[in-house]
Amino acid sequence: MPAARTTLPRTQALRLAPALILTGLLAACGQGQPQGGGGFPPPMVTYEVVAPRDVPIDFEYVGQAAGSREVEIRARVNGIVDKRLYEEGMRVKAGQSLFRIDPAPFAAAAAAAEANVASADAALKKAERDFARLKPLIEAKAVSQQEFDNAASALDIARASLKAAQAQARSANIDLGYTDVRAPISGVVGRALKVEGALASASSDSLLATMAQTDPIHVNFALSEADRARVQQEAAAGSLKLPANGYTVKLKTSEGQWLQNTGKLDFSDYKADETTGAYASRAEFSNADNSLSPGQFVRVLLTGATRPNAISVPQRAVLDGPTGKFVYTVGAGKDGKPAAVPAPVVPGEWVRLDGKEPNGWVIKQGLKAGDKVIVDGMARIFYPFAPIVPMTAEEAAAAAAKQAAAAAAPAAK
Repeated sequence: MPAARTTLPRTQALRLAPALILTGLLAACGQGQPQGGGGFPPPMVTYEVVAPRDVPIDFEYVGQAAGSREVEIRARVNGIVDKRLYEEGMRVKAGQSLFRIDPAPFAAAAAAAEANVASADAALKKAERDFARLKPLIEAKAVSQQEFDNAASALDIARASLKAAQAQARSANIDLGYTDVRAPISGVVGRALKVEGALASASSDSLLATMAQTDPIHVNFALSEADRARVQQEAAAGSLKLPANGYTVKLKTSEGQWLQNTGKLDFSDYKADETTGAYASRAEFSNADNSLSPGQFVRVLLTGATRPNAISVPQRAVLDGPTGKFVYTVGAGKDGKPAAVPAPVVPGEWVRLDGKEPNGWVIKQGLKAGDKVIVDGMARIFYPFAPIVPMTAEEAAAAAAKQAAAAAAPAAK
């Protein structure tokens, strides 16, 4: 009988396929070392020598813009909204009229109050005349003391009545003035919440609109408890240097585009929020061009901090492996020739670097000064400890120029 043949399940075969392929590659390449004969030549790669340096560190958070002053426009008297005097969403100046509440009943009340003032003033003048007439008579004892005292009391009552009438007139005129609802600040006014003909009640339903001052504008964001503690610990340990004059705050849109606005951190709460555990913070920005609107979500970058003597490499040099991040370094194979040696690393923040490589990655563990990290040509390294021809960027450029010159020489002939 023919021997029984065992068939692996499809999923198990797929899991074993990469291991079998890698085993075949290693066997074909002599366990990662170049073989003699007609194999491919070692690939050329470019490396950089690791050197500690101070690198800038940015802290990025999600923020939301808000007016530096946000107010509610409310009716302060009861009445019918007579007219809206602004275009919804437009910018207005402080003191500009926004709504008019029907002033007729308040004008009538003010006129009646002014009439009461005139009446009280007339009564006071009569009382003054009566008192002045009786004063010499009481000195001559031509009138009784009771009559003189009554005249003095009438004078005092007339003076008090005039003051009360004047106070009522001022109150009536204030109410009349409240029928002209004005903007308390300069800024942008939102949609009207009351239309013409609607009843505005000063006691319960008084909100007419809202407005906000947008220049300057605020951006609110929050620092998590973990981030705050980490920054404090690293600053105390000396691995992070905070800016002496405070952070410079920059903004990106939610799509990642830089905004021209540059601001300053003007508030950081001393206590954490009871529900989220985060610390509320706020930055202030000039917004004369109205590039920011209240409610808009942005990315907040706190800049100015540095990591002194940090190890950093270009972002493209850091690769993902089965056990985490790693880089290829220039080392030696079993034959002593240059080889690509994988080095596991623990990365930190993405940073902005000077020179041709603006995007870098801080390496917390795994590299030291003097290590040669491969930054170009990783795609030609097919397995760990593969043979390579390492070059610096300058050497690679010189070799490319030499090759181009050699290719152009036959064409010139």
